[in-house]
Amino acid sequence: MHSKDIAIIGAGPAGLIAAERLAQAGHRVTIHERMPSPARKFLLAGRGGLNLTHSEPLETFLPHYGTARDWLEPAVHAFPPQALRDWADGLGAESFVGTSGRVFPKAMKASPLLRAWLRRLDGLGVRLEAGRRWTGWNAEGALTFATAAGETVTLTPDATLLALGGASWPRLGSDGGWVPLLAGKGVAVSPLRPANGGFAVAWSDTLRERFAGVPLKRITLKFAGKEIVGEAMIDAHGLEGGAIYALSGPLREAIARDGSAELEIDLRPDLDLARLTDKLGKRRPGETLSNHLRKAAGLSPAAVAVLRDSVGGKLDETPAALAAAIKSARLRLTGTMPIERAISSAGGIVAGEIDAGFMLRRLPGVFVAGEMLDWEAPTGGYLLQGCFATGVAAAAGMVAWLGRD
Repeated sequence: MHSKDIAIIGAGPAGLIAAERLAQAGHRVTIHERMPSPARKFLLAGRGGLNLTHSEPLETFLPHYGTARDWLEPAVHAFPPQALRDWADGLGAESFVGTSGRVFPKAMKASPLLRAWLRRLDGLGVRLEAGRRWTGWNAEGALTFATAAGETVTLTPDATLLALGGASWPRLGSDGGWVPLLAGKGVAVSPLRPANGGFAVAWSDTLRERFAGVPLKRITLKFAGKEIVGEAMIDAHGLEGGAIYALSGPLREAIARDGSAELEIDLRPDLDLARLTDKLGKRRPGETLSNHLRKAAGLSPAAVAVLRDSVGGKLDETPAALAAAIKSARLRLTGTMPIERAISSAGGIVAGEIDAGFMLRRLPGVFVAGEMLDWEAPTGGYLLQGCFATGVAAAAGMVAWLGRD
């Protein structure tokens, strides 16, 4: 096979894994990145423990991609969670399965893995050009870039991979600036929206001032027939955290459709209603309601504040009514937090615009991967797995397309 010149735009996980596969196939690969260094979002995400993927079987793993499952499934089957673990292990970032089934490198950080990865890419001859912002195509069809020095660079590679991310955390490089460039070529792009982000709640002044930044632990969130066990974080403007993120898609769509969404919270999911009612029936004379809820129901001060806000301030203090309120505290969510604060984004290039090899049907020789595509998934390893799998799939598609001769 003749070696070809490949341009990869975007140095996140999708772009880097595609570069690795293409260089291993014998092609000359250059990665173009607008930031001064690669994989900045990947590094930040890994500061608190890099959740690479999840260990659950594919039959329960794949439904986390929702409506995008059908077209993402072949890519995930071709590069499944175990393949991602094997790849990380091969870089010396040995992985392990946590108690939740999530997979992490033993170092619990992204930086050692990224350093080893960049060394491998360098050994394969992959070039990295940092400080280059992609600005589209010129009249002759060449790629154009603006450099940090204010110069314009044009390139005519044999094939191009776009892996520019979505629009969350724009200060790290993914700002959605590619949308008008592709839309101008007739490529259909679903609007970019926040995913794995928080939601606005009109808290009382007391709750906002005293409990912003305090977690709600051991809770179950319920919405649209789904139940998520986990934690949430009280924000001055609403709620954030893993359990909320797992429901972000249906909550976001409900708010867009109806103007608001009612979230149900079970503040003591480990106690059934009868047992909780019995505990609340043993209040000592003169005991304040807050102390009673803390001792009998095991509620934290933050949980008590949320409970009060859920009913507008005044609680019915009878045991049955208190137990019912604790098991079904209802909060009205009035909006999404800004996409700049979200972990990821929904929307992107619609599935009908790409072929089975992740090439844009309207732009032969231009492939796409990662968060640019119209899919979303909750945190827990599903996001990174999707980025890696689509990067591998796009690289395979490109190799096949370049080898047609």
